Amino acid sequence: MRPWAGSWRWITLVLLAWGTLLFYIGGHLVRDSEHPERSSRELSKILAKLERLKQQNEDLRRMAESLRIPEGQAEAGSLAAGKLRSLEDQLTRAKQKIHSFQKLTGDGPGPTQEELRRRVENGVKEFWYFVRSEVKKLANAEPSERQKYADTLLQDLGHQERSIMTDLYYLSQADGVGEWRVKEAKDLSDLVQNRITYLQNPPDCSKARKLVCNINKGCGYGCQLHHVVYCFMIAYGTQRTLILESHNWRYAPGGWETVFLPVSNTCTDRSGATTGHWSGEAHDKDVQVVELPIVDSLHPRPPYLPLAIPEDLAPRLHRLHGDPSVWWVSQFVKYLVRPQAWLDKEIQQTTAKLGFKHPIIGVHVRRTDKVGTEAAFHPIEEYMLHVEEQFQHLARRVHIDKKRVYLATDDPSLLQEAKTKYPDYEFISDNSISWSAGLHNRYTENSLRGVILDIHFLSQTDFLVCTFSSQVCRVAYEIMQTLHPDASSFFYSLDDIYYFGGQNAHNQIAIYPHQPRNSEDIPLEPGDVIGVAGNHWDGYSKGINRKLGRTGLYPSYKVKEKIETVKYPMYPEADKLLNSQKK
Repeated sequence: MRPWAGSWRWITLVLLAWGTLLFYIGGHLVRDSEHPERSSRELSKILAKLERLKQQNEDLRRMAESLRIPEGQAEAGSLAAGKLRSLEDQLTRAKQKIHSFQKLTGDGPGPTQEELRRRVENGVKEFWYFVRSEVKKLANAEPSERQKYADTLLQDLGHQERSIMTDLYYLSQADGVGEWRVKEAKDLSDLVQNRITYLQNPPDCSKARKLVCNINKGCGYGCQLHHVVYCFMIAYGTQRTLILESHNWRYAPGGWETVFLPVSNTCTDRSGATTGHWSGEAHDKDVQVVELPIVDSLHPRPPYLPLAIPEDLAPRLHRLHGDPSVWWVSQFVKYLVRPQAWLDKEIQQTTAKLGFKHPIIGVHVRRTDKVGTEAAFHPIEEYMLHVEEQFQHLARRVHIDKKRVYLATDDPSLLQEAKTKYPDYEFISDNSISWSAGLHNRYTENSLRGVILDIHFLSQTDFLVCTFSSQVCRVAYEIMQTLHPDASSFFYSLDDIYYFGGQNAHNQIAIYPHQPRNSEDIPLEPGDVIGVAGNHWDGYSKGINRKLGRTGLYPSYKVKEKIETVKYPMYPEADKLLNSQKK
């Protein structure tokens, strides 16, 4: 009977702990009944927490029942002891949850958060006072002194801007928010990766609905990878297993699986009872195997194309990430570029060989076939201007022992030029990759190795300076999102804003009115939908006011992104498997 008495002691402690937690929650709700606005903000958090606590409470109840040792069965004491240890662990976790819940639902924000918020508020006001005063002085300065005065003014403005941005960074990490962000990012990624894995590994391939995608689109690696991502998103949206046809791939004749892990472990055969070309999700519902064209020839266009995100994940993504559309694309890239063992080894060896370490900023300079056709020529000075600016930002948060730059380019002469012009920087680069990226060598296995390594190292940097007209740069930026809770602001593009080839319309919504000040401006009223053409990176963007049909410039701060949501499948069976694994 002694094991039973001991177990009751633990059971009583556990139930007391859970009772204390429930009492705390109840008390919190009673206190906040006098503050309905705060109650409504916290209510959704509390309900979600209660649901998880209810499930765990039920688990504890079942465990307590299983500890009962009937008369004459004392030999089961060792089993009960093991379960008691497990119950001890549950109690420890219960105490931790009480502590974290108290932090979550305490009376208002923490002291650090409020201190930083006031600092940012004061910094912005002082910033405006300074600008207003200095611009007036500039207007009255002697013409011969204006250039010198303007240069000094820009330096001072830069110092103040970096001060405010540093405070905002620390505000984003204050009072446990940074830890929450890390956990939420991991949970969301695990959820999506698990759903993709479930879709890609049906129990019976002969009966699975399939979507066939041929990798050999007539373009480079980044473009082909994005082509497969587009196929994958439609496969996910239509609940079809993606069959990737990559035999005689122009980069690796042996196929995708010789470089990256296969997209499926159970279903790589495209055969089926019926086969047809894409004619729309509704028309293809009775066709087992559907072949997908390139996005340029896709008709009708399904709703699953970027920049749309899943409706069921949208609230969490809006809260977590600065660009939910990029995050969603990044999850498919993450699944696709899981390296084979030889490639993973190659990455590790190259990391050591190059001496790649932080802090480091990535620079991608694309020239050769891009210049004059898809993009303008940008000298190295343009890139390094933003590199220096970012190192000044980083210096306020971390120690800068060396100003390192990972330089990726298809111009072999650029590395020496950069070293000569910027001797205070350490440029990390592999010139053999630059040679392999040339037009005559581009579609070879050695070139593929080079572009994969460049993208890997660019994605690993602390900040990326590049041109988003390049697919390589955009892929690196996408992978970067999988390495941080929110890396949406970790870039500077010398030309385009982020886009996905073949995407649906990119729209913004006006949040402030704007009256044109010249013939280039367009008017805005709150609620107007603006079709985005690009950001001029000077405080103005260009687009079309869809209500008025007028195209022109408008202040970028007067709009917000209009993120489209789509009813993607939710894969409940996959979620059940993930939840059972966590238990």
